[in-house]
Amino acid sequence: MTAKDSIFIGASTKDETLALKLANRHGLIAGATGTGKTVSLQILAEGFSKAGVPVFCSDIKGDLSGLAVAGESKDFLEKRAREVGIEKSYEYGAMPAVFWDLLGKQGHPIRTTISEIGPLLLARLLELNDTQEGILNILFELADDEGLLLLDLKDLRAMLAHVAERASELSTLYGNVSKSSIGAIQRRLLVLERQGAENFFGEPALDIRDFIRTTPDGKGVVNILAADKLMTSPRLYAVFLLWLLSELFEELPEVGDPKKPKLVFFFDEAHLLFNDAPKALVEKVEQVVRLIRSKGVGVYFVTQNPLDIPETVLAQLGNRIQHALRAFTPRDQKAVRAAAETFRPNPDLNTERVITELGVGEALVSTLEGKGIPSIVQRTLIRPPCSRLGPVTQAERRAIIQASSVFGLYDRSKDRTSAYEVLMTRAEEEQRLEQKRRDKEDNHARKHGEPRRSRSGFQLPDFGRDDRPRRESVERRTRRRGQRDTVLEAGLKSAARSLGTSLGRALVRGLLGSLKRGN
Repeated sequence: MTAKDSIFIGASTKDETLALKLANRHGLIAGATGTGKTVSLQILAEGFSKAGVPVFCSDIKGDLSGLAVAGESKDFLEKRAREVGIEKSYEYGAMPAVFWDLLGKQGHPIRTTISEIGPLLLARLLELNDTQEGILNILFELADDEGLLLLDLKDLRAMLAHVAERASELSTLYGNVSKSSIGAIQRRLLVLERQGAENFFGEPALDIRDFIRTTPDGKGVVNILAADKLMTSPRLYAVFLLWLLSELFEELPEVGDPKKPKLVFFFDEAHLLFNDAPKALVEKVEQVVRLIRSKGVGVYFVTQNPLDIPETVLAQLGNRIQHALRAFTPRDQKAVRAAAETFRPNPDLNTERVITELGVGEALVSTLEGKGIPSIVQRTLIRPPCSRLGPVTQAERRAIIQASSVFGLYDRSKDRTSAYEVLMTRAEEEQRLEQKRRDKEDNHARKHGEPRRSRSGFQLPDFGRDDRPRRESVERRTRRRGQRDTVLEAGLKSAARSLGTSLGRALVRGLLGSLKRGN
């Protein structure tokens, strides 16, 4: 196998490499904090980029942004290059990079629509119970039936108010709709807004093909998601990653087993994908991971402990880099044994013991070879990166953002007619027609000497000449009653006050978001 067919990882008793034609069989980078996981991720991202494979990675600590600039000469880096036998070919260089940020502050904004997220992921994002999730499913079904686009959070608020207004009718058609459950969902939305999630919903929605770009000289673009601030909203981070998986699965064509992947994803802090996840969601992730390799996509999970990954998913991760694990607690000891047992045994290596003895920059490595058979596990010294170890400066980040291939495509939000605008127009039209009807009735009453009615349509009782105070009191009460907003009107006004404009695209669900249809 030539260097063009593989990525050099490091040196053991031999060169340890990752075959590009088997890189879409997924992988795992695991190890305790401070053992070198980030550098392993960095050198794989460099290798894929040089081979013409686009990469997506989430930058939890900010260090991966260094991929975008060339590394600087350091004695310890050049010493490592000599130790792994690449001193003659080792040179510093930057990877073509695009910075992204769900919050739109440290990179180009990433947006999707409420419709594309779908009720399942949205329910997980809002931490809803089964009853509340059922109402979301009814809401999405009603939006489909009435041709209402759900693009941003103000659309979702308007639809919740619309469902509450029609609760009795919808309960007959779809099942019980509880106004108290709707209120609970609305309160959850407030929490979500405070975490900055409104920036994630709207238009222009991300075109997943913008993650699959190469430069004129054939290098794969490295897409780096700024996730340091995002980690304060771990559920939003997890839902975003799951949505990306579903979008890739839905949008990309089947390619079988290509000579190299079309795209490789690195999901850092992977345990957040599965924390408190319902069984149906875990099963769907397992299904997507199993099938998405036929789309030419490799998925690499990065986590501290292999036990963070469900066994059904872990079993599909054929390429593995295992850094040191600590064995201080019974759970730690179980994780060490589990990690050791997943490797193809090496008769010259006590894998379970070595996992606890590995130094920084060392790892146990086993990758797929031949007909997809895992290689014998080897204690490996990881190669040094060519790009910078550490983050870029703010000035460097700004320059890279302005020079990127997608600059200007997503940086400004857009808004178009969707559920909020349609329902607001309906409410205003109904209010206008109701006022016209009342005015007509008042005119008719005056003309024919019939009893007067209040603005709300209530007949005013005749108290006689001597009971003027009581008559005025009734008029005031009925006037107030007539001026109260309907539930829908109040919801729409609340949405208008609490949310700015956002944006949206077609009413399309992602694979994970359409579970309610039984896909």
